[in-house]
Amino acid sequence: MKKFGLAAAGVIAAIILLANVGPLAGLAISLVILYFVFKQFIKAESAWGKVIWAIISLVALSGAIANIPSVIGIAAALVLYFVYKKWNETKSEQVSGEKDPFINFEKQWADLNKN
Repeated sequence: MKKFGLAAAGVIAAIILLANVGPLAGLAISLVILYFVFKQFIKAESAWGKVIWAIISLVALSGAIANIPSVIGIAAALVLYFVYKKWNETKSEQVSGEKDPFINFEKQWADLNKN
């Protein structure tokens, strides 16, 4: 039943992630443009250069803000990652000597063979 829940969560997260691929790409492109424009703004020495770079950065920032719903896609990617990690998790069970049901059987078998 646990695997079914993980599979259901994985399928839902994958659908949400695929639905948000476009906004994710738009957000990534806008943030990259904003990063390079900011670097050029810092390098600009003239006032007009800074004004032009500031206007371009406002356009890139508005594009990034418009793609904010892609945060849901990022959350879906995280859920998909955790489902994948949980699915491939191996259970390590250590059998102690006291809890092993065959210890008593082996002792009784040894007593029977002695007689």
